[in-house]
Amino acid sequence: MTRIRPYRPGDEAALAEICLRTADAGADATGVFADDDLWAEVFVLPYVARHPEFSFVVEADDGRVGGYVVATPDTRDFEDWFADEWWPQFADRWPRPQTELTRQDGTLIYAYGRRAGAEPYGDPHPAHLHIDLLPDFQGQGWGRRLIDTVVEALRADGVRGLHLVASADNAGALAFYDRLGFTRVPSHEGVQAFSLDL
Repeated sequence: MTRIRPYRPGDEAALAEICLRTADAGADATGVFADDDLWAEVFVLPYVARHPEFSFVVEADDGRVGGYVVATPDTRDFEDWFADEWWPQFADRWPRPQTELTRQDGTLIYAYGRRAGAEPYGDPHPAHLHIDLLPDFQGQGWGRRLIDTVVEALRADGVRGLHLVASADNAGALAFYDRLGFTRVPSHEGVQAFSLDL
């Protein structure tokens, strides 16, 4: 029976694959970057490394992982950790671009620029999350259940607010967060940020 369970070590390859197959505004991003591995090292794997207690997966009855939600309860602390401890290990593999010529360059510039206070959403809503589901796990309520699961964990930890950022091109995701009661907040070009009081 398909179920939600906590992340456990050994899930990383599945999470990286899900991230890649949903990273292009919800579509498969395979080949969009020169190195497909970059997506997961920025958007999912640091979260399970830093906060496994706020990481959950959808697992089918055959053991296949089809989706995840990952979160940090304190964005400022997480972004400093990302800049100081997580990202430096990739400096040789992915040097900082001098100019933004490709989409990969843009993501690398973002990764190198991550730091506490870089985004305005984290003060009133200090937690943030990333959620992704493979297409054959979508439309069955798993997204809502993943969000509910991580929200419950964050509330139990005393977190007062949550935010997330979605691609402005991902109409399905935008409508999903609206339905869940998230509030749209002023955002950078190309993205839409949402907040939720906990």
